[in-house]
Amino acid sequence: MPWWGWVCIGVFLLGAELFGIDAAFYLIFIGFAMIATGLIDLSAGGLHTWAQFMIFGSITIISMVTFRKRVYKKFRGVDTDLNIGPKGERILLEKNLPPGGEIRQRFRGSQWTIINEGQSELGAGTRVQISRVDGLNLIVGE
Repeated sequence: MPWWGWVCIGVFLLGAELFGIDAAFYLIFIGFAMIATGLIDLSAGGLHTWAQFMIFGSITIISMVTFRKRVYKKFRGVDTDLNIGPKGERILLEKNLPPGGEIRQRFRGSQWTIINEGQSELGAGTRVQISRVDGLNLIVGE
């Protein structure tokens, strides 16, 4: 690919991340690596295609692993760890759940083991909040 192709696509990806798409700063580093690859290709007087892709891949991986989390946190003010689990959601119990006991129940289309770590029995039809998730166990009643 010519050097200007790398630079054009890199600028497009940077602009897409900054002004339109929220890709958790992955496009920033891919765009940066493309621009850097184009400039290296320009200064080297034309590299083989395989060398260009090796440079691009190396810069992308090294910059993402080294800087992405810190840069994202600095610009967005939050960490990128997503809370996509069921912690904090409420579930309607189908059976009685004694203290320290467990039941099997469907939740979000899958079978889960629900464990009551509280001191009181939770009756069938009770809506309880999931306090934490431990593997495939939903912990309630804390």
